[in-house]
Amino acid sequence: MASESANSEGAELGRYLRARRTQTSPEHVGLTVGAGIRRTPGLRREELATLAGISIDYYVRLERGKETRPSPAVLDSLARALHMDDQEHQHLRELAARAARYAPEPPPAPSRTVRPHLKLLLESLRPNPAYVISRSMDMLAWNPGGLALYAGLDDWPAIHRNLARYLFLHPAARDLFADWDRQITACVARLRAIAGTAPDAPDLTNLVGELLLKSPEFAGLWERYEVTGRKPAHKTFQHPQVGTITLTSQSLHVEGTPGQRIGVYTAELGTPDHDALLLLNMTAPASPGVSSAQRNAARRQS
Repeated sequence: MASESANSEGAELGRYLRARRTQTSPEHVGLTVGAGIRRTPGLRREELATLAGISIDYYVRLERGKETRPSPAVLDSLARALHMDDQEHQHLRELAARAARYAPEPPPAPSRTVRPHLKLLLESLRPNPAYVISRSMDMLAWNPGGLALYAGLDDWPAIHRNLARYLFLHPAARDLFADWDRQITACVARLRAIAGTAPDAPDLTNLVGELLLKSPEFAGLWERYEVTGRKPAHKTFQHPQVGTITLTSQSLHVEGTPGQRIGVYTAELGTPDHDALLLLNMTAPASPGVSSAQRNAARRQS
């Protein structure tokens, strides 16, 4: 059992190294490429090993998942050779740490229960769209604008409402985002980073398995193994009900409930974008699980 787990974690580390190697061009790391045809995309194994100052045999063992205890110095050398940014470097360290130890049981999936005071908080944020999502991007709770902002998401049963699933599988998503390609790239990078530290977690494996089967775009991005997502501070929605609206987004971790985050969108008072938020808030259906008395109390406090 322990050996099988170690092999699995070592394979994940090896897959990550191979993905980064094949996506790093020789020119990017300062190597001169000859006139001959290169059969290998990106760097060759021996080129990366030389750049990192390790033997080719040792590197091959790492990439094949047979070496699971690289030293911090080796990891740092590989990260420098591949020009990893801080987030990619940290992901490499986390994969190596998992490969070096055996966890008897995968950690349980974080709770999906949203505490009542958080639902009231979402109400108090109106007219700003806001929601609570899980680490795998399931929509767990929302205020009216938070759900309505993602046009058509309310067509799906609550249990299926997931922002990654929406981006790749809902027909309205491509029309909603002019920069849809950028949105899906950042989405996959986030899921890749989480899956690297909890590869066997059911909430992640079920979602990833579904998207790999149903979306060629997701499958292509997943194989690139990128874990750095460039999330823009401003998001533009081409919304069918309120028109084009540009909002500032903010994500906040929920204390006491690992994996849950609150997402909030805002616009400056007196702008057309804020007027659109008001319209979206007024026309969207009421949030579930919050009584009219609670909604009124939240509005008086806001």
